[in-house]
Amino acid sequence: MKIAAAAYPIDWHNRWNDYVGKLRVWTRTARDQGAELLVFPEYASMELASLAEAEIAGDLARSIEAVQARLPDVDSLHASLAREFGVHICAGSAPARRPDRLPANRARLFAPDGSVGHQDKMIMTRFEREEWGIGHGDALRIFDTELGRIGILICYDSEFPLLARRLVEAGAEILLVPSCTDTMQGYWRVRIGAMARALEGQCVVVQAPTIGDAKWLAAADVNVGAAAIYGPPDGGFPDDGVIAQGKVGEAGWVYADVSLDAIREVRETGAVFNMKHWPEQDERPAEVETVRLGAADADQATTG
Repeated sequence: MKIAAAAYPIDWHNRWNDYVGKLRVWTRTARDQGAELLVFPEYASMELASLAEAEIAGDLARSIEAVQARLPDVDSLHASLAREFGVHICAGSAPARRPDRLPANRARLFAPDGSVGHQDKMIMTRFEREEWGIGHGDALRIFDTELGRIGILICYDSEFPLLARRLVEAGAEILLVPSCTDTMQGYWRVRIGAMARALEGQCVVVQAPTIGDAKWLAAADVNVGAAAIYGPPDGGFPDDGVIAQGKVGEAGWVYADVSLDAIREVRETGAVFNMKHWPEQDERPAEVETVRLGAADADQATTG
């Protein structure tokens, strides 16, 4: 299959139809290049706050409300695009309402028949916890699709290996990492996490970031990153594990041809078996011994 990872700029939209036109062009462009799985970034849907007043877009709490109100229309649009172009689309995540709970940071995966599943972000960043009031998800999900078994780790989630491990143990062959980071350090944390998850799980990991400045949007005013698709650095994959990557700050799709057979082959005949050997960590002695080297103080010092 061909996978498309978006380096996606946050734009101001004066009308709903402007947003529809943007998503339609992005989807058609990827489909025309043969892509079957399209991955948009974390919080990409926050650009819809521009359809409210600028004052609302610049306010964290009010921008959440504005985008939440649009989410049914956003999902209807993505379902329609998935059907029309015959592709799978991981839509840009957005705050989603939950009864009697904090909103979740929710990514949705649409199939070509218009059906949809969602994954809520599991571990919140400091910004989401301390400033924005976004709540954590309760369950990891595997999406069993015609393209293979897909899991989603939203941005910060990719930095926690046990989340990815649970998805891999449940059969995930492809992990999607939609991201939104405002510094190069943040981008590299997610990138390093994504590459490590590809190594450990011997799977393909897709990173799709927001890019560019949107000073009018409190939730994502600065966006730094590069789209990329990673695999395990082993037989059938590049030596450095980077299957494809874009340039930092460069908008557009990054494409890669990915074979599920190659994933399965490396898991069965690779030079190493990271996936299979993972449980051996628990089989080794659990206690950590402290070995003191050097003198603790002058009285304990010895010579000879």
